[in-house]
Amino acid sequence: MKLEESLKKKRFVVTSEIQPPIETDVPDLIQSVNRIRGKVDALTVPDLKIEGLVADTMGTCRILKEQKFEPILQTACRERSRVDIQEQLLKASEVGIENILTFTEDYRITGDSLQEIMYFHVDSGKLFSVIDTLQLGQDISGKEISFKPKFCIGSGVDSSWGKRVPDMELREMEALANLGTQYFLTTPVFDLESFHQFMNRVGPIHLPVIAEVILVRSAGMGIFLNKYVRPGLVPNHIIEKLAKAPDKERTSIEIIRDLVKGLKEVCQGVHFIPVGSMDRLNKFLDAVEI
Repeated sequence: MKLEESLKKKRFVVTSEIQPPIETDVPDLIQSVNRIRGKVDALTVPDLKIEGLVADTMGTCRILKEQKFEPILQTACRERSRVDIQEQLLKASEVGIENILTFTEDYRITGDSLQEIMYFHVDSGKLFSVIDTLQLGQDISGKEISFKPKFCIGSGVDSSWGKRVPDMELREMEALANLGTQYFLTTPVFDLESFHQFMNRVGPIHLPVIAEVILVRSAGMGIFLNKYVRPGLVPNHIIEKLAKAPDKERTSIEIIRDLVKGLKEVCQGVHFIPVGSMDRLNKFLDAVEI
């Protein structure tokens, strides 16, 4: 069942991020995804930009399609013209990509900034204007194209506010829903109580919400995320629990299992971020029993 159909039928969906392979690592990619076959609804491929590295995001999506997985192309709109966005969307459609996940360039890093929220809608509005034109069978210059691309669009939102979600963010989410967003993907969730409060605030928008879950495997990793991604992202009690655990992998799996169990009560899916542990993702998926 396609992701869009699963969301419409209100199934609890499971997606995961997967890094595009660097140059010759394609066999490793195929081996990794085969371990989780039948356990995920779709796999998100980020638009990787690291100086000195060559990663084929679009090619990775094509490989996933060939391996009978549903790819989601993750992209950013900031500092991209409508021509750039159109080129990427046409290439995506040509390789069979039907899912797009959009963020601003640094949305997931800053996240709690009102300025980021303000930019976010402008960027996504640009994306949807291109999509609307393509779906009419024309490019942005008015020239006819030979096919009409169709995409299921997800948009990133910041859930870290809890019940203090700014009215501005609520308005932006409503605007994105009106533009054509079909689901929201949150920033990483660790605090279930805060996330419940967030869901109560955004519930009236009536769109599926998928919660992002980072697979924190050690105290050191939690400290690293708090230092380089966002201060306080990983709660101290989780870091302390992992630090004291004699079996860190087992403890990590238990933490994620309990988190997902709580999330199933309030949202429509989870999106795993393996952070370099794609080969271990199947153990987490088996434990959460979705």
